[in-house]
Amino acid sequence: MSFLLRLTSSLRGRKVGTDRFGNVYYEGKANQPVYGRPRRWVLYPQGKDPTSVPPEWHAWLHHTVAVPLSETKRYPWQQEHRPNLTGTPSAYRPAGHDYVGGTRHVTGGDYEAWTPGS
Repeated sequence: MSFLLRLTSSLRGRKVGTDRFGNVYYEGKANQPVYGRPRRWVLYPQGKDPTSVPPEWHAWLHHTVAVPLSETKRYPWQQEHRPNLTGTPSAYRPAGHDYVGGTRHVTGGDYEAWTPGS
């Protein structure tokens, strides 16, 4: 994040908190005239990656809740938040994908590939 962005955020807003990924959350000091509520934004420590915002802070950013939800209250069925892995080696690839072998399941035998001119 740039120096100017950090400076502007500290002057125009108040720091609300930091999550476990190092994202810093701000809320504007003044209400926006159209919405009648302050603007909320996040500064990412490593580039612009909105998928690194955990659900607890996502709800706060979108004005779903008034205060950020607790990150410590975890249920056994909850999984740890992971950022979007598209384009990385850890991305989901279903069976039949070229990177996983490229063979697809046999259909019922009623499939005939279309060819132009037939």
